[in-house]
Amino acid sequence: MSDTIEKIKCLIIGSGPAGYTAAIYAARANMNPVLYQGMQPGGQLTTTNEVENFPGYVDGVTGPEMMIQLQEQSKRFGADIRDGWATKVDFSGDIHKVWINDKIELHCETVIISTGASAKYLGLPSEQHYLQMGGGVSACAVCDGFFYRNQEVVIVGAGDSACEEAHYLSKLCKKVTMLVRSEKFRASKIMEERVRKTENIEILLNHDTVEVLGDGNVVHAIKALNKTTTEVIEIPATGFFVAIGHKPNTDIFKDYITLDETGYIVNTPGTSKTNVDGVFVAGDAADHVYRQAITAAGTGCMAALDAERYLAANE
Repeated sequence: MSDTIEKIKCLIIGSGPAGYTAAIYAARANMNPVLYQGMQPGGQLTTTNEVENFPGYVDGVTGPEMMIQLQEQSKRFGADIRDGWATKVDFSGDIHKVWINDKIELHCETVIISTGASAKYLGLPSEQHYLQMGGGVSACAVCDGFFYRNQEVVIVGAGDSACEEAHYLSKLCKKVTMLVRSEKFRASKIMEERVRKTENIEILLNHDTVEVLGDGNVVHAIKALNKTTTEVIEIPATGFFVAIGHKPNTDIFKDYITLDETGYIVNTPGTSKTNVDGVFVAGDAADHVYRQAITAAGTGCMAALDAERYLAANE
């Protein structure tokens, strides 16, 4: 327990398009929002080299640059942007209690959760190298597939999302090689049939990714192991897409907030409301379908408006 308790009208947990947009709207509504940026300030977009599908950026923008602009825009209207992350919450009473870095105790009238979700990766050193370089590793085909038009790419995954992303890439790329780590898909039959019927998708079952190959800056090929024959092959590719799932960053809320079976926050349809009055959710922490910057920003707006109405109703 901290020695001093800070009282906050509107606390935003997490940054990224959802958190910063919520901060912009909340600040303009004189809600004096305080935003803690979390362990990855700016969220997943900080690992995206080019963003070309966000409205208003005619020539595109880098993910980190966009996040800096959104942060500065929120600060312009008076949002209090702070370093640190929420480590514990207590939403059992009328006062919403949040602890930052296990030290600072906050008592909040409203809370907006925008902690996002983290893409799962294989964990290969070469994969992480090219991910950080922005040189050909991605966890979002819709975000980055455009950059690989008429090129050959590899995607790893076996579920519905992997099949959906492989099919999406097939419309842009010359060839898509799909690496399925087991002997069968986990996807629904209809999604499996869709990729099997797509001419430029090659499916390699029972294959593990061994290494992402390149010149140090960009990807050239993927080394894969056939677990049946033990043969190691090199697949020419300029892009490597990882579609093995996302993990929502919601663990600290599970004792109070209703989550679905995979950990995403369940919100009241058409709103940002959670099962706890005065606690709202925005962005990928509740979205396992779209996971786009523009949809996250939209729900950030919704959360701030819902929080404003909640405060007005309780005055």
